[in-house]
Amino acid sequence: MSTSLINTTIKPFNATAYHNGDFVEVSEQDLLGKWSIVFFYPADFTFVCPTELGDVADYYAQLQEMGVEVFSVSTDTHFTHKAWHDTSDTIQKIKFPMVGDPTGRITRNFGVMIEEEGLALRGTFVINPEGEIKVIETHDLGIGRSAKELLRKVQAAQYIASHDGEVCPASWQPGEETLAPSLDLVGKI
Repeated sequence: MSTSLINTTIKPFNATAYHNGDFVEVSEQDLLGKWSIVFFYPADFTFVCPTELGDVADYYAQLQEMGVEVFSVSTDTHFTHKAWHDTSDTIQKIKFPMVGDPTGRITRNFGVMIEEEGLALRGTFVINPEGEIKVIETHDLGIGRSAKELLRKVQAAQYIASHDGEVCPASWQPGEETLAPSLDLVGKI
């Protein structure tokens, strides 16, 4: 990715997802009006991927309470997502839409396609209700992500969105002090 997608608006897409026992249509419109996480992973029936998706599933109720929807995406089909959901105890915990992207359009829109393999990198995107990307995290295929840290990043993004002029320092947690950048702070931190 040569340019950052931070603060850009998500591009249009249409796809089919497996969600709560049904196949449903999903588009960029489903990400508007609420906070969203788009969680790319390489492939179903693999090794690190179910640990990550299971971790996100464990935090899903808390994310929902915060007004956040999660969309997991791989270049598999929605049929493959259903088969994986039906056969894996870990994946059966998932209550969020599992989006199929067999053409790679969504994966390319977010800049996480590994072209020579037809797979997605481990890419996480936090998107505000206006459809702007506020957080990007991309990992090598062998490095799993932490849903607990993702939750903290969403909390920080939501906080600064509603508190103009404030920023969240490293390792900030809800309820802790934030910073208000100003001339008075220069050299004092």
